[in-house]
Amino acid sequence: MEQRSLIERLARHLAAGEPDHWQAKVEDAANIIAIMKEPDAAMREAGDDGNWRAMIDAALRERWEIAPTSSGDAQGVRGFDEEGEMQLPDNADTGSRAGWIHVKD
Repeated sequence: MEQRSLIERLARHLAAGEPDHWQAKVEDAANIIAIMKEPDAAMREAGDDGNWRAMIDAALRERWEIAPTSSGDAQGVRGFDEEGEMQLPDNADTGSRAGWIHVKD
């Protein structure tokens, strides 16, 4: 049995009425997962919130692999940040799974 990523499973769920068009729902799935990034009080009480955030970040990075061109109609736009606030240009994704990390001097 194939193990699908969280973001793909959620996108497929959101596209239940049109199962062949689930990739069009990847950005919606990413937005929902991004909302979950900040744990609430009950979640923090149940476990390590740092681990939770790392797991959410990992789930969000998967969207570039399953539907790299799923976002937007605007030419030259690759997608949006995890919060859905900033458009990312085509060259934003370097192919590195950790490419979003920026180390300050």
